[in-house]
Amino acid sequence: MTATAQNVSTTPPPTLAVIGLPRLLLRLEGLTVFAAAIALYIHQGYSGWLFAGLLLAPDLSALGYLINKRIGALSYNIAHTYVTAALIGLLALLTQSHSVLAIAIIAFAHIGMDRAVGYGLKYANSFKETHMGRVGKQ
Repeated sequence: MTATAQNVSTTPPPTLAVIGLPRLLLRLEGLTVFAAAIALYIHQGYSGWLFAGLLLAPDLSALGYLINKRIGALSYNIAHTYVTAALIGLLALLTQSHSVLAIAIIAFAHIGMDRAVGYGLKYANSFKETHMGRVGKQ
């Protein structure tokens, strides 16, 4: 294997798994985002039914895994990064759309919820390998 091929590996070395206090802090950050998103959503007076109905919608991005692991990880990560939620929020502000803002807040809530329970962005080698460490049974 060439040095270039080794550098673009999608498999994180096991020593880079987030453990200890940094992992706890990342999970607490997720919990904080989740709670703040819920509070903002309630404060805005948006529909609880919409929140309940869309909270798990970002997980539909995992359907990309039906194509292959690389597409699955890419589609999952796009739907599960705060950058995407922030861009949806920016779109809501630019268009002055309360509906789009509600969706952005729900996206933040979903990502925060996932981080709080230890789910992170996926590596292309396995659905269980994330930036937060390995998920599921070890």
